[in-house]
Amino acid sequence: MTDDRFSPFETHLDESRALAILREATAGAEDGELFLERRRSEALVFDDGRLKNASYDASEGFGLRAVNGEVAGYGHSTEISEAALRRAAETARLAVGAGGGTLAEPPQGTNTRLYTDADPMADAAFGLKVETLREIDAYARSLDPRVVQVSATIAASLQEVFILRPEGGVVSDIRPMARINVSVIVEENGRRESGGTGGGGRAGLAALMTPTHWQTAAREALRIALVNLRAVPAPAGMMDVALGAGWPGILLHEAIGHGLEGDFNRKKSSAFAGLMGQQIAAKGVTVLDDGTIPDRRGSITVDDEGTPSGRNVLIEDGILVGYMQDRQNARLMGVKPTGNGRRESFAHIPMPRMTNTYMLGGAARPEDVVAGVKDGIYAVGFGGGQVDITNGKFVFSCTEAYRVKNGKVGDPVKGATLIGDGATALKNIRAIGNDMALDPGIGNCGKAGQWVPVGVGQPTLLIGGLTVGGSQQ
Repeated sequence: MTDDRFSPFETHLDESRALAILREATAGAEDGELFLERRRSEALVFDDGRLKNASYDASEGFGLRAVNGEVAGYGHSTEISEAALRRAAETARLAVGAGGGTLAEPPQGTNTRLYTDADPMADAAFGLKVETLREIDAYARSLDPRVVQVSATIAASLQEVFILRPEGGVVSDIRPMARINVSVIVEENGRRESGGTGGGGRAGLAALMTPTHWQTAAREALRIALVNLRAVPAPAGMMDVALGAGWPGILLHEAIGHGLEGDFNRKKSSAFAGLMGQQIAAKGVTVLDDGTIPDRRGSITVDDEGTPSGRNVLIEDGILVGYMQDRQNARLMGVKPTGNGRRESFAHIPMPRMTNTYMLGGAARPEDVVAGVKDGIYAVGFGGGQVDITNGKFVFSCTEAYRVKNGKVGDPVKGATLIGDGATALKNIRAIGNDMALDPGIGNCGKAGQWVPVGVGQPTLLIGGLTVGGSQQ
């Protein structure tokens, strides 16, 4: 615990008066809360041999919500005071109207702690962080004479939240985050290519700043860059695709995960709406969203409504068995909240969001999964992607992929994109490896303009019938 802890009911508000205002705002409503937050963060960027940027940000504020049926009123402010709270309550109260609602049952309490409450920014002095970045730069350049540029980042943050419920309960959580990224650019015969890696989680910076960790990251970034340096144009057409374990689960997250969030299904705008209990994936496919994994980037002890996070099974042996829910959508759909009510900050209203979303492993050896590709590609790294929730159609760019013919992995390919739809891809999974892995801790998820940290994971997979976009026919 940091000495300078966030204590809004000691320094800014009288808890009993704040509770009275919250109760006035939610009288006749079905739900609501007062969410108070302080967030501090820092980031140091070392680029092209020098410290390019060093930033420190701090913010605090509150959001007050009143929910009645499908309508939610929300007021927020960076000023934590009784006067600001009353103004926000007047705004939120507009959603309640004449009232007539009954407050839903409050979240169950929990004593679980999934991560430390120590400040990761305090793990090292500013000078040591700069020196570590300098050492990363020098080490990466020493690995290969073709390295022409190195970029390294150290970032850490601490989010402290208090959630006051109309019933009088207070839930609090202290959420650390730390991360180190390394990227390199290599050049040979006038051709330049890049590679990058990184990761972290809800822990301190100390372990990430050890030479053992960052030297491994620098070597991996260089390996990816050198692979891309010898890559040939990607093929194009309909073909089988093997996906590597770990970070390629981002395709699962985007193409399938969003479609299993409660709000999209309640509004019937998801490709998976109305399919509960039906076979939507190949046999053997089991997908979970699990916010309870200690120290992971996407984990949360409680969500931003105060509900403890859970290990929620979404697809079991190919059958759709659950959605991710916040309190409002769960109530409207007649089910229980799953601990997935998340928000970017006090200035945002909560909604159903993923935490750590992954597919369980199967029985096949990874090499046998790849050997099952007769004519296609083996994709192990992904960059950006897009998905249409209404039909599940997705487009993803590969950052590291290889040509595969008759089960033999050949040249790396450049410029490959994977095109398909989540519902079809789920049914066309032909082999599942026994090597399930989570990503290294790099994921961020966007929805309705809000960004939250997430985790992904999967084993090596073989999917038939994806469209590969490339320049080679």
